[in-house]
Amino acid sequence: MMFRSFKKPGFILFSSLMLGLFFLVACGSSATATPEAASTSPAATSAPSATSAPSASSASSATAVPSGAAPTAVPVATAAPVAAAKPAGTISVGEKELGTFQGHPALAVNPALFVQQTAPISEGLITINIDKEVQAMLAKSWAISADFKTWTFKLQEGVQFHKGYGEMTAEDVIWSYRDGWAENPLHARTPDFITFWKAEGGKVTAVDKYTVEVFTGGALSELVVLENWMAKTPSGSSNWVTSKKQSDEIGMEAANRDIAGTGPWEMIEHRDNEIWRMAAVEDHWRQTPAFAELVFREIPEESSRIAGFQTGALDTFLMAFDTIPEVEKVEGAKLMAMPGAIDYGINFYGGYYAEASDPAIENRSSYDPEVPWISSNHDLDSPEWENARKIREALAIAIDRETIIATLLRGFAEPIPIWLSKWEVTLPGRQWPFDPDRARSLLAEAGYPNGFGITLTPSLRGAPAEVEACSAVAQMWGDIGMDVKLQSLPYSTLRPTMVARTYQGATCHAAGARVVTAGSQPLLTMAAAWNPGATHPFMEEIMPRMNAAVDPNVLHALEIELAEFVFDNALTYIGLYSVGAIWPVGPKIEEWKAHVKFTDLRNINGYEFIKPR
Repeated sequence: MMFRSFKKPGFILFSSLMLGLFFLVACGSSATATPEAASTSPAATSAPSATSAPSASSASSATAVPSGAAPTAVPVATAAPVAAAKPAGTISVGEKELGTFQGHPALAVNPALFVQQTAPISEGLITINIDKEVQAMLAKSWAISADFKTWTFKLQEGVQFHKGYGEMTAEDVIWSYRDGWAENPLHARTPDFITFWKAEGGKVTAVDKYTVEVFTGGALSELVVLENWMAKTPSGSSNWVTSKKQSDEIGMEAANRDIAGTGPWEMIEHRDNEIWRMAAVEDHWRQTPAFAELVFREIPEESSRIAGFQTGALDTFLMAFDTIPEVEKVEGAKLMAMPGAIDYGINFYGGYYAEASDPAIENRSSYDPEVPWISSNHDLDSPEWENARKIREALAIAIDRETIIATLLRGFAEPIPIWLSKWEVTLPGRQWPFDPDRARSLLAEAGYPNGFGITLTPSLRGAPAEVEACSAVAQMWGDIGMDVKLQSLPYSTLRPTMVARTYQGATCHAAGARVVTAGSQPLLTMAAAWNPGATHPFMEEIMPRMNAAVDPNVLHALEIELAEFVFDNALTYIGLYSVGAIWPVGPKIEEWKAHVKFTDLRNINGYEFIKPR
């Protein structure tokens, strides 16, 4: 069989948005008032080997691939850790929400799923660095057959599990993904894991102790698989490898609360919704932390996180942009920024048209055509569909994005038409205008001249000003006659209602920016555990074609088709803005931007690379 192996740089993905953004990286002291743009070239701690770039066999050169189509793969050489000083001291971090610590692949769910991997306690096969390059982690190299059906992963050797459970092997990898993540009923990417690791007609084989071969049965796009299904660590879609031996010995539930991972930090204590305490792993195969201890504290109130930073109790924390002046007053503090990190938007829930169109499938409980934004007919040419579409459009154009950006985000953002899409390449030049008069007219045309009641809930997921921006949206909807119930819930309480498809209303929702658009769109299907509120027969039909689009040009064309469908029908994914992440750097630690993972920047990551000042 002929294989395409990754041994040289390939297609690099970049975004014109990223190049054009005004974003900052503040360097300097507390006198730094406006963060400045800085180079994003990471300085590696050890020399990486040249590696594999995902490149479709049908594409003859990088120039043949649309901008934003493919990440560059950069596997890192396996090298003995460089001798370093013994870890000492503590890094303290203020988190908005921790939830319950969970680590077992078959059981872990959000928000803990997301927070854990910012440490990281465990590691996945690959990741994406700050330059948006696919980078080796536990898989030191990989190869794909010419028909895109057989994937072979060569694993790092000598990687040790925590708690004395020995060396990671191919058996652990297969067990973690095939018997773990593909069996997790609540993970947002479970259908993707099934498609790759448990496909009908597929097979997963441990070729030897350090080689895993996956036959998927059907062709799969490497861009979708590498960028999203495997590389989303750290992320709300994180995945990682844990010890099979541990679960066999103590059981899944016990392992879930005391997991043996492979990361540079090991969990030693956790109290639900209060504190996670982690110890540095000395002589770690990839990066031994400089600090001996990493502590996450759940501090929901911004004012309390600011106070902790000002007094030195916190070294960094999730912060709102309004907090920048307070951080600048702290002697020796700095600001570290990641441009284009987060997409923020509106989701409408209850529009489960794919299920409603199939008499063999039971309707979701939140699907109620009496609700104004939900149509009783999924036919795009029907008057019922058009009335519901007008209502969704009215709510989309009633939002003054520029005012939200100027007042709540200090100008450090820009409007977007839809989220979870690289909109600058799928919907160039298209935006939602702010037009409250037209919004009122659309409501009247749809039969609601005086508006109607709707519940709006901010999903607390680490974005700057996420509560304040959602409150502003509620007020703007009120200005066109809507009766908005603004609901405040922890994400750990809200998410189960989304998974169960019982939530009916709208949410303000943040997500990590995309490297490849297509990777996020399976969330719009019936099979997705977490769904942003809508399904449709069109999306059920297009997603298998996207997953199998091994030619990046074909994939890109399908991305555009799907993005236009979602935008033209104001279905869900209503974009508000794209914003960078700004992280405060306390006086006792150095900046570490070169080592941050791009996969998801709603939360801080890369702690193992932080050095004392």
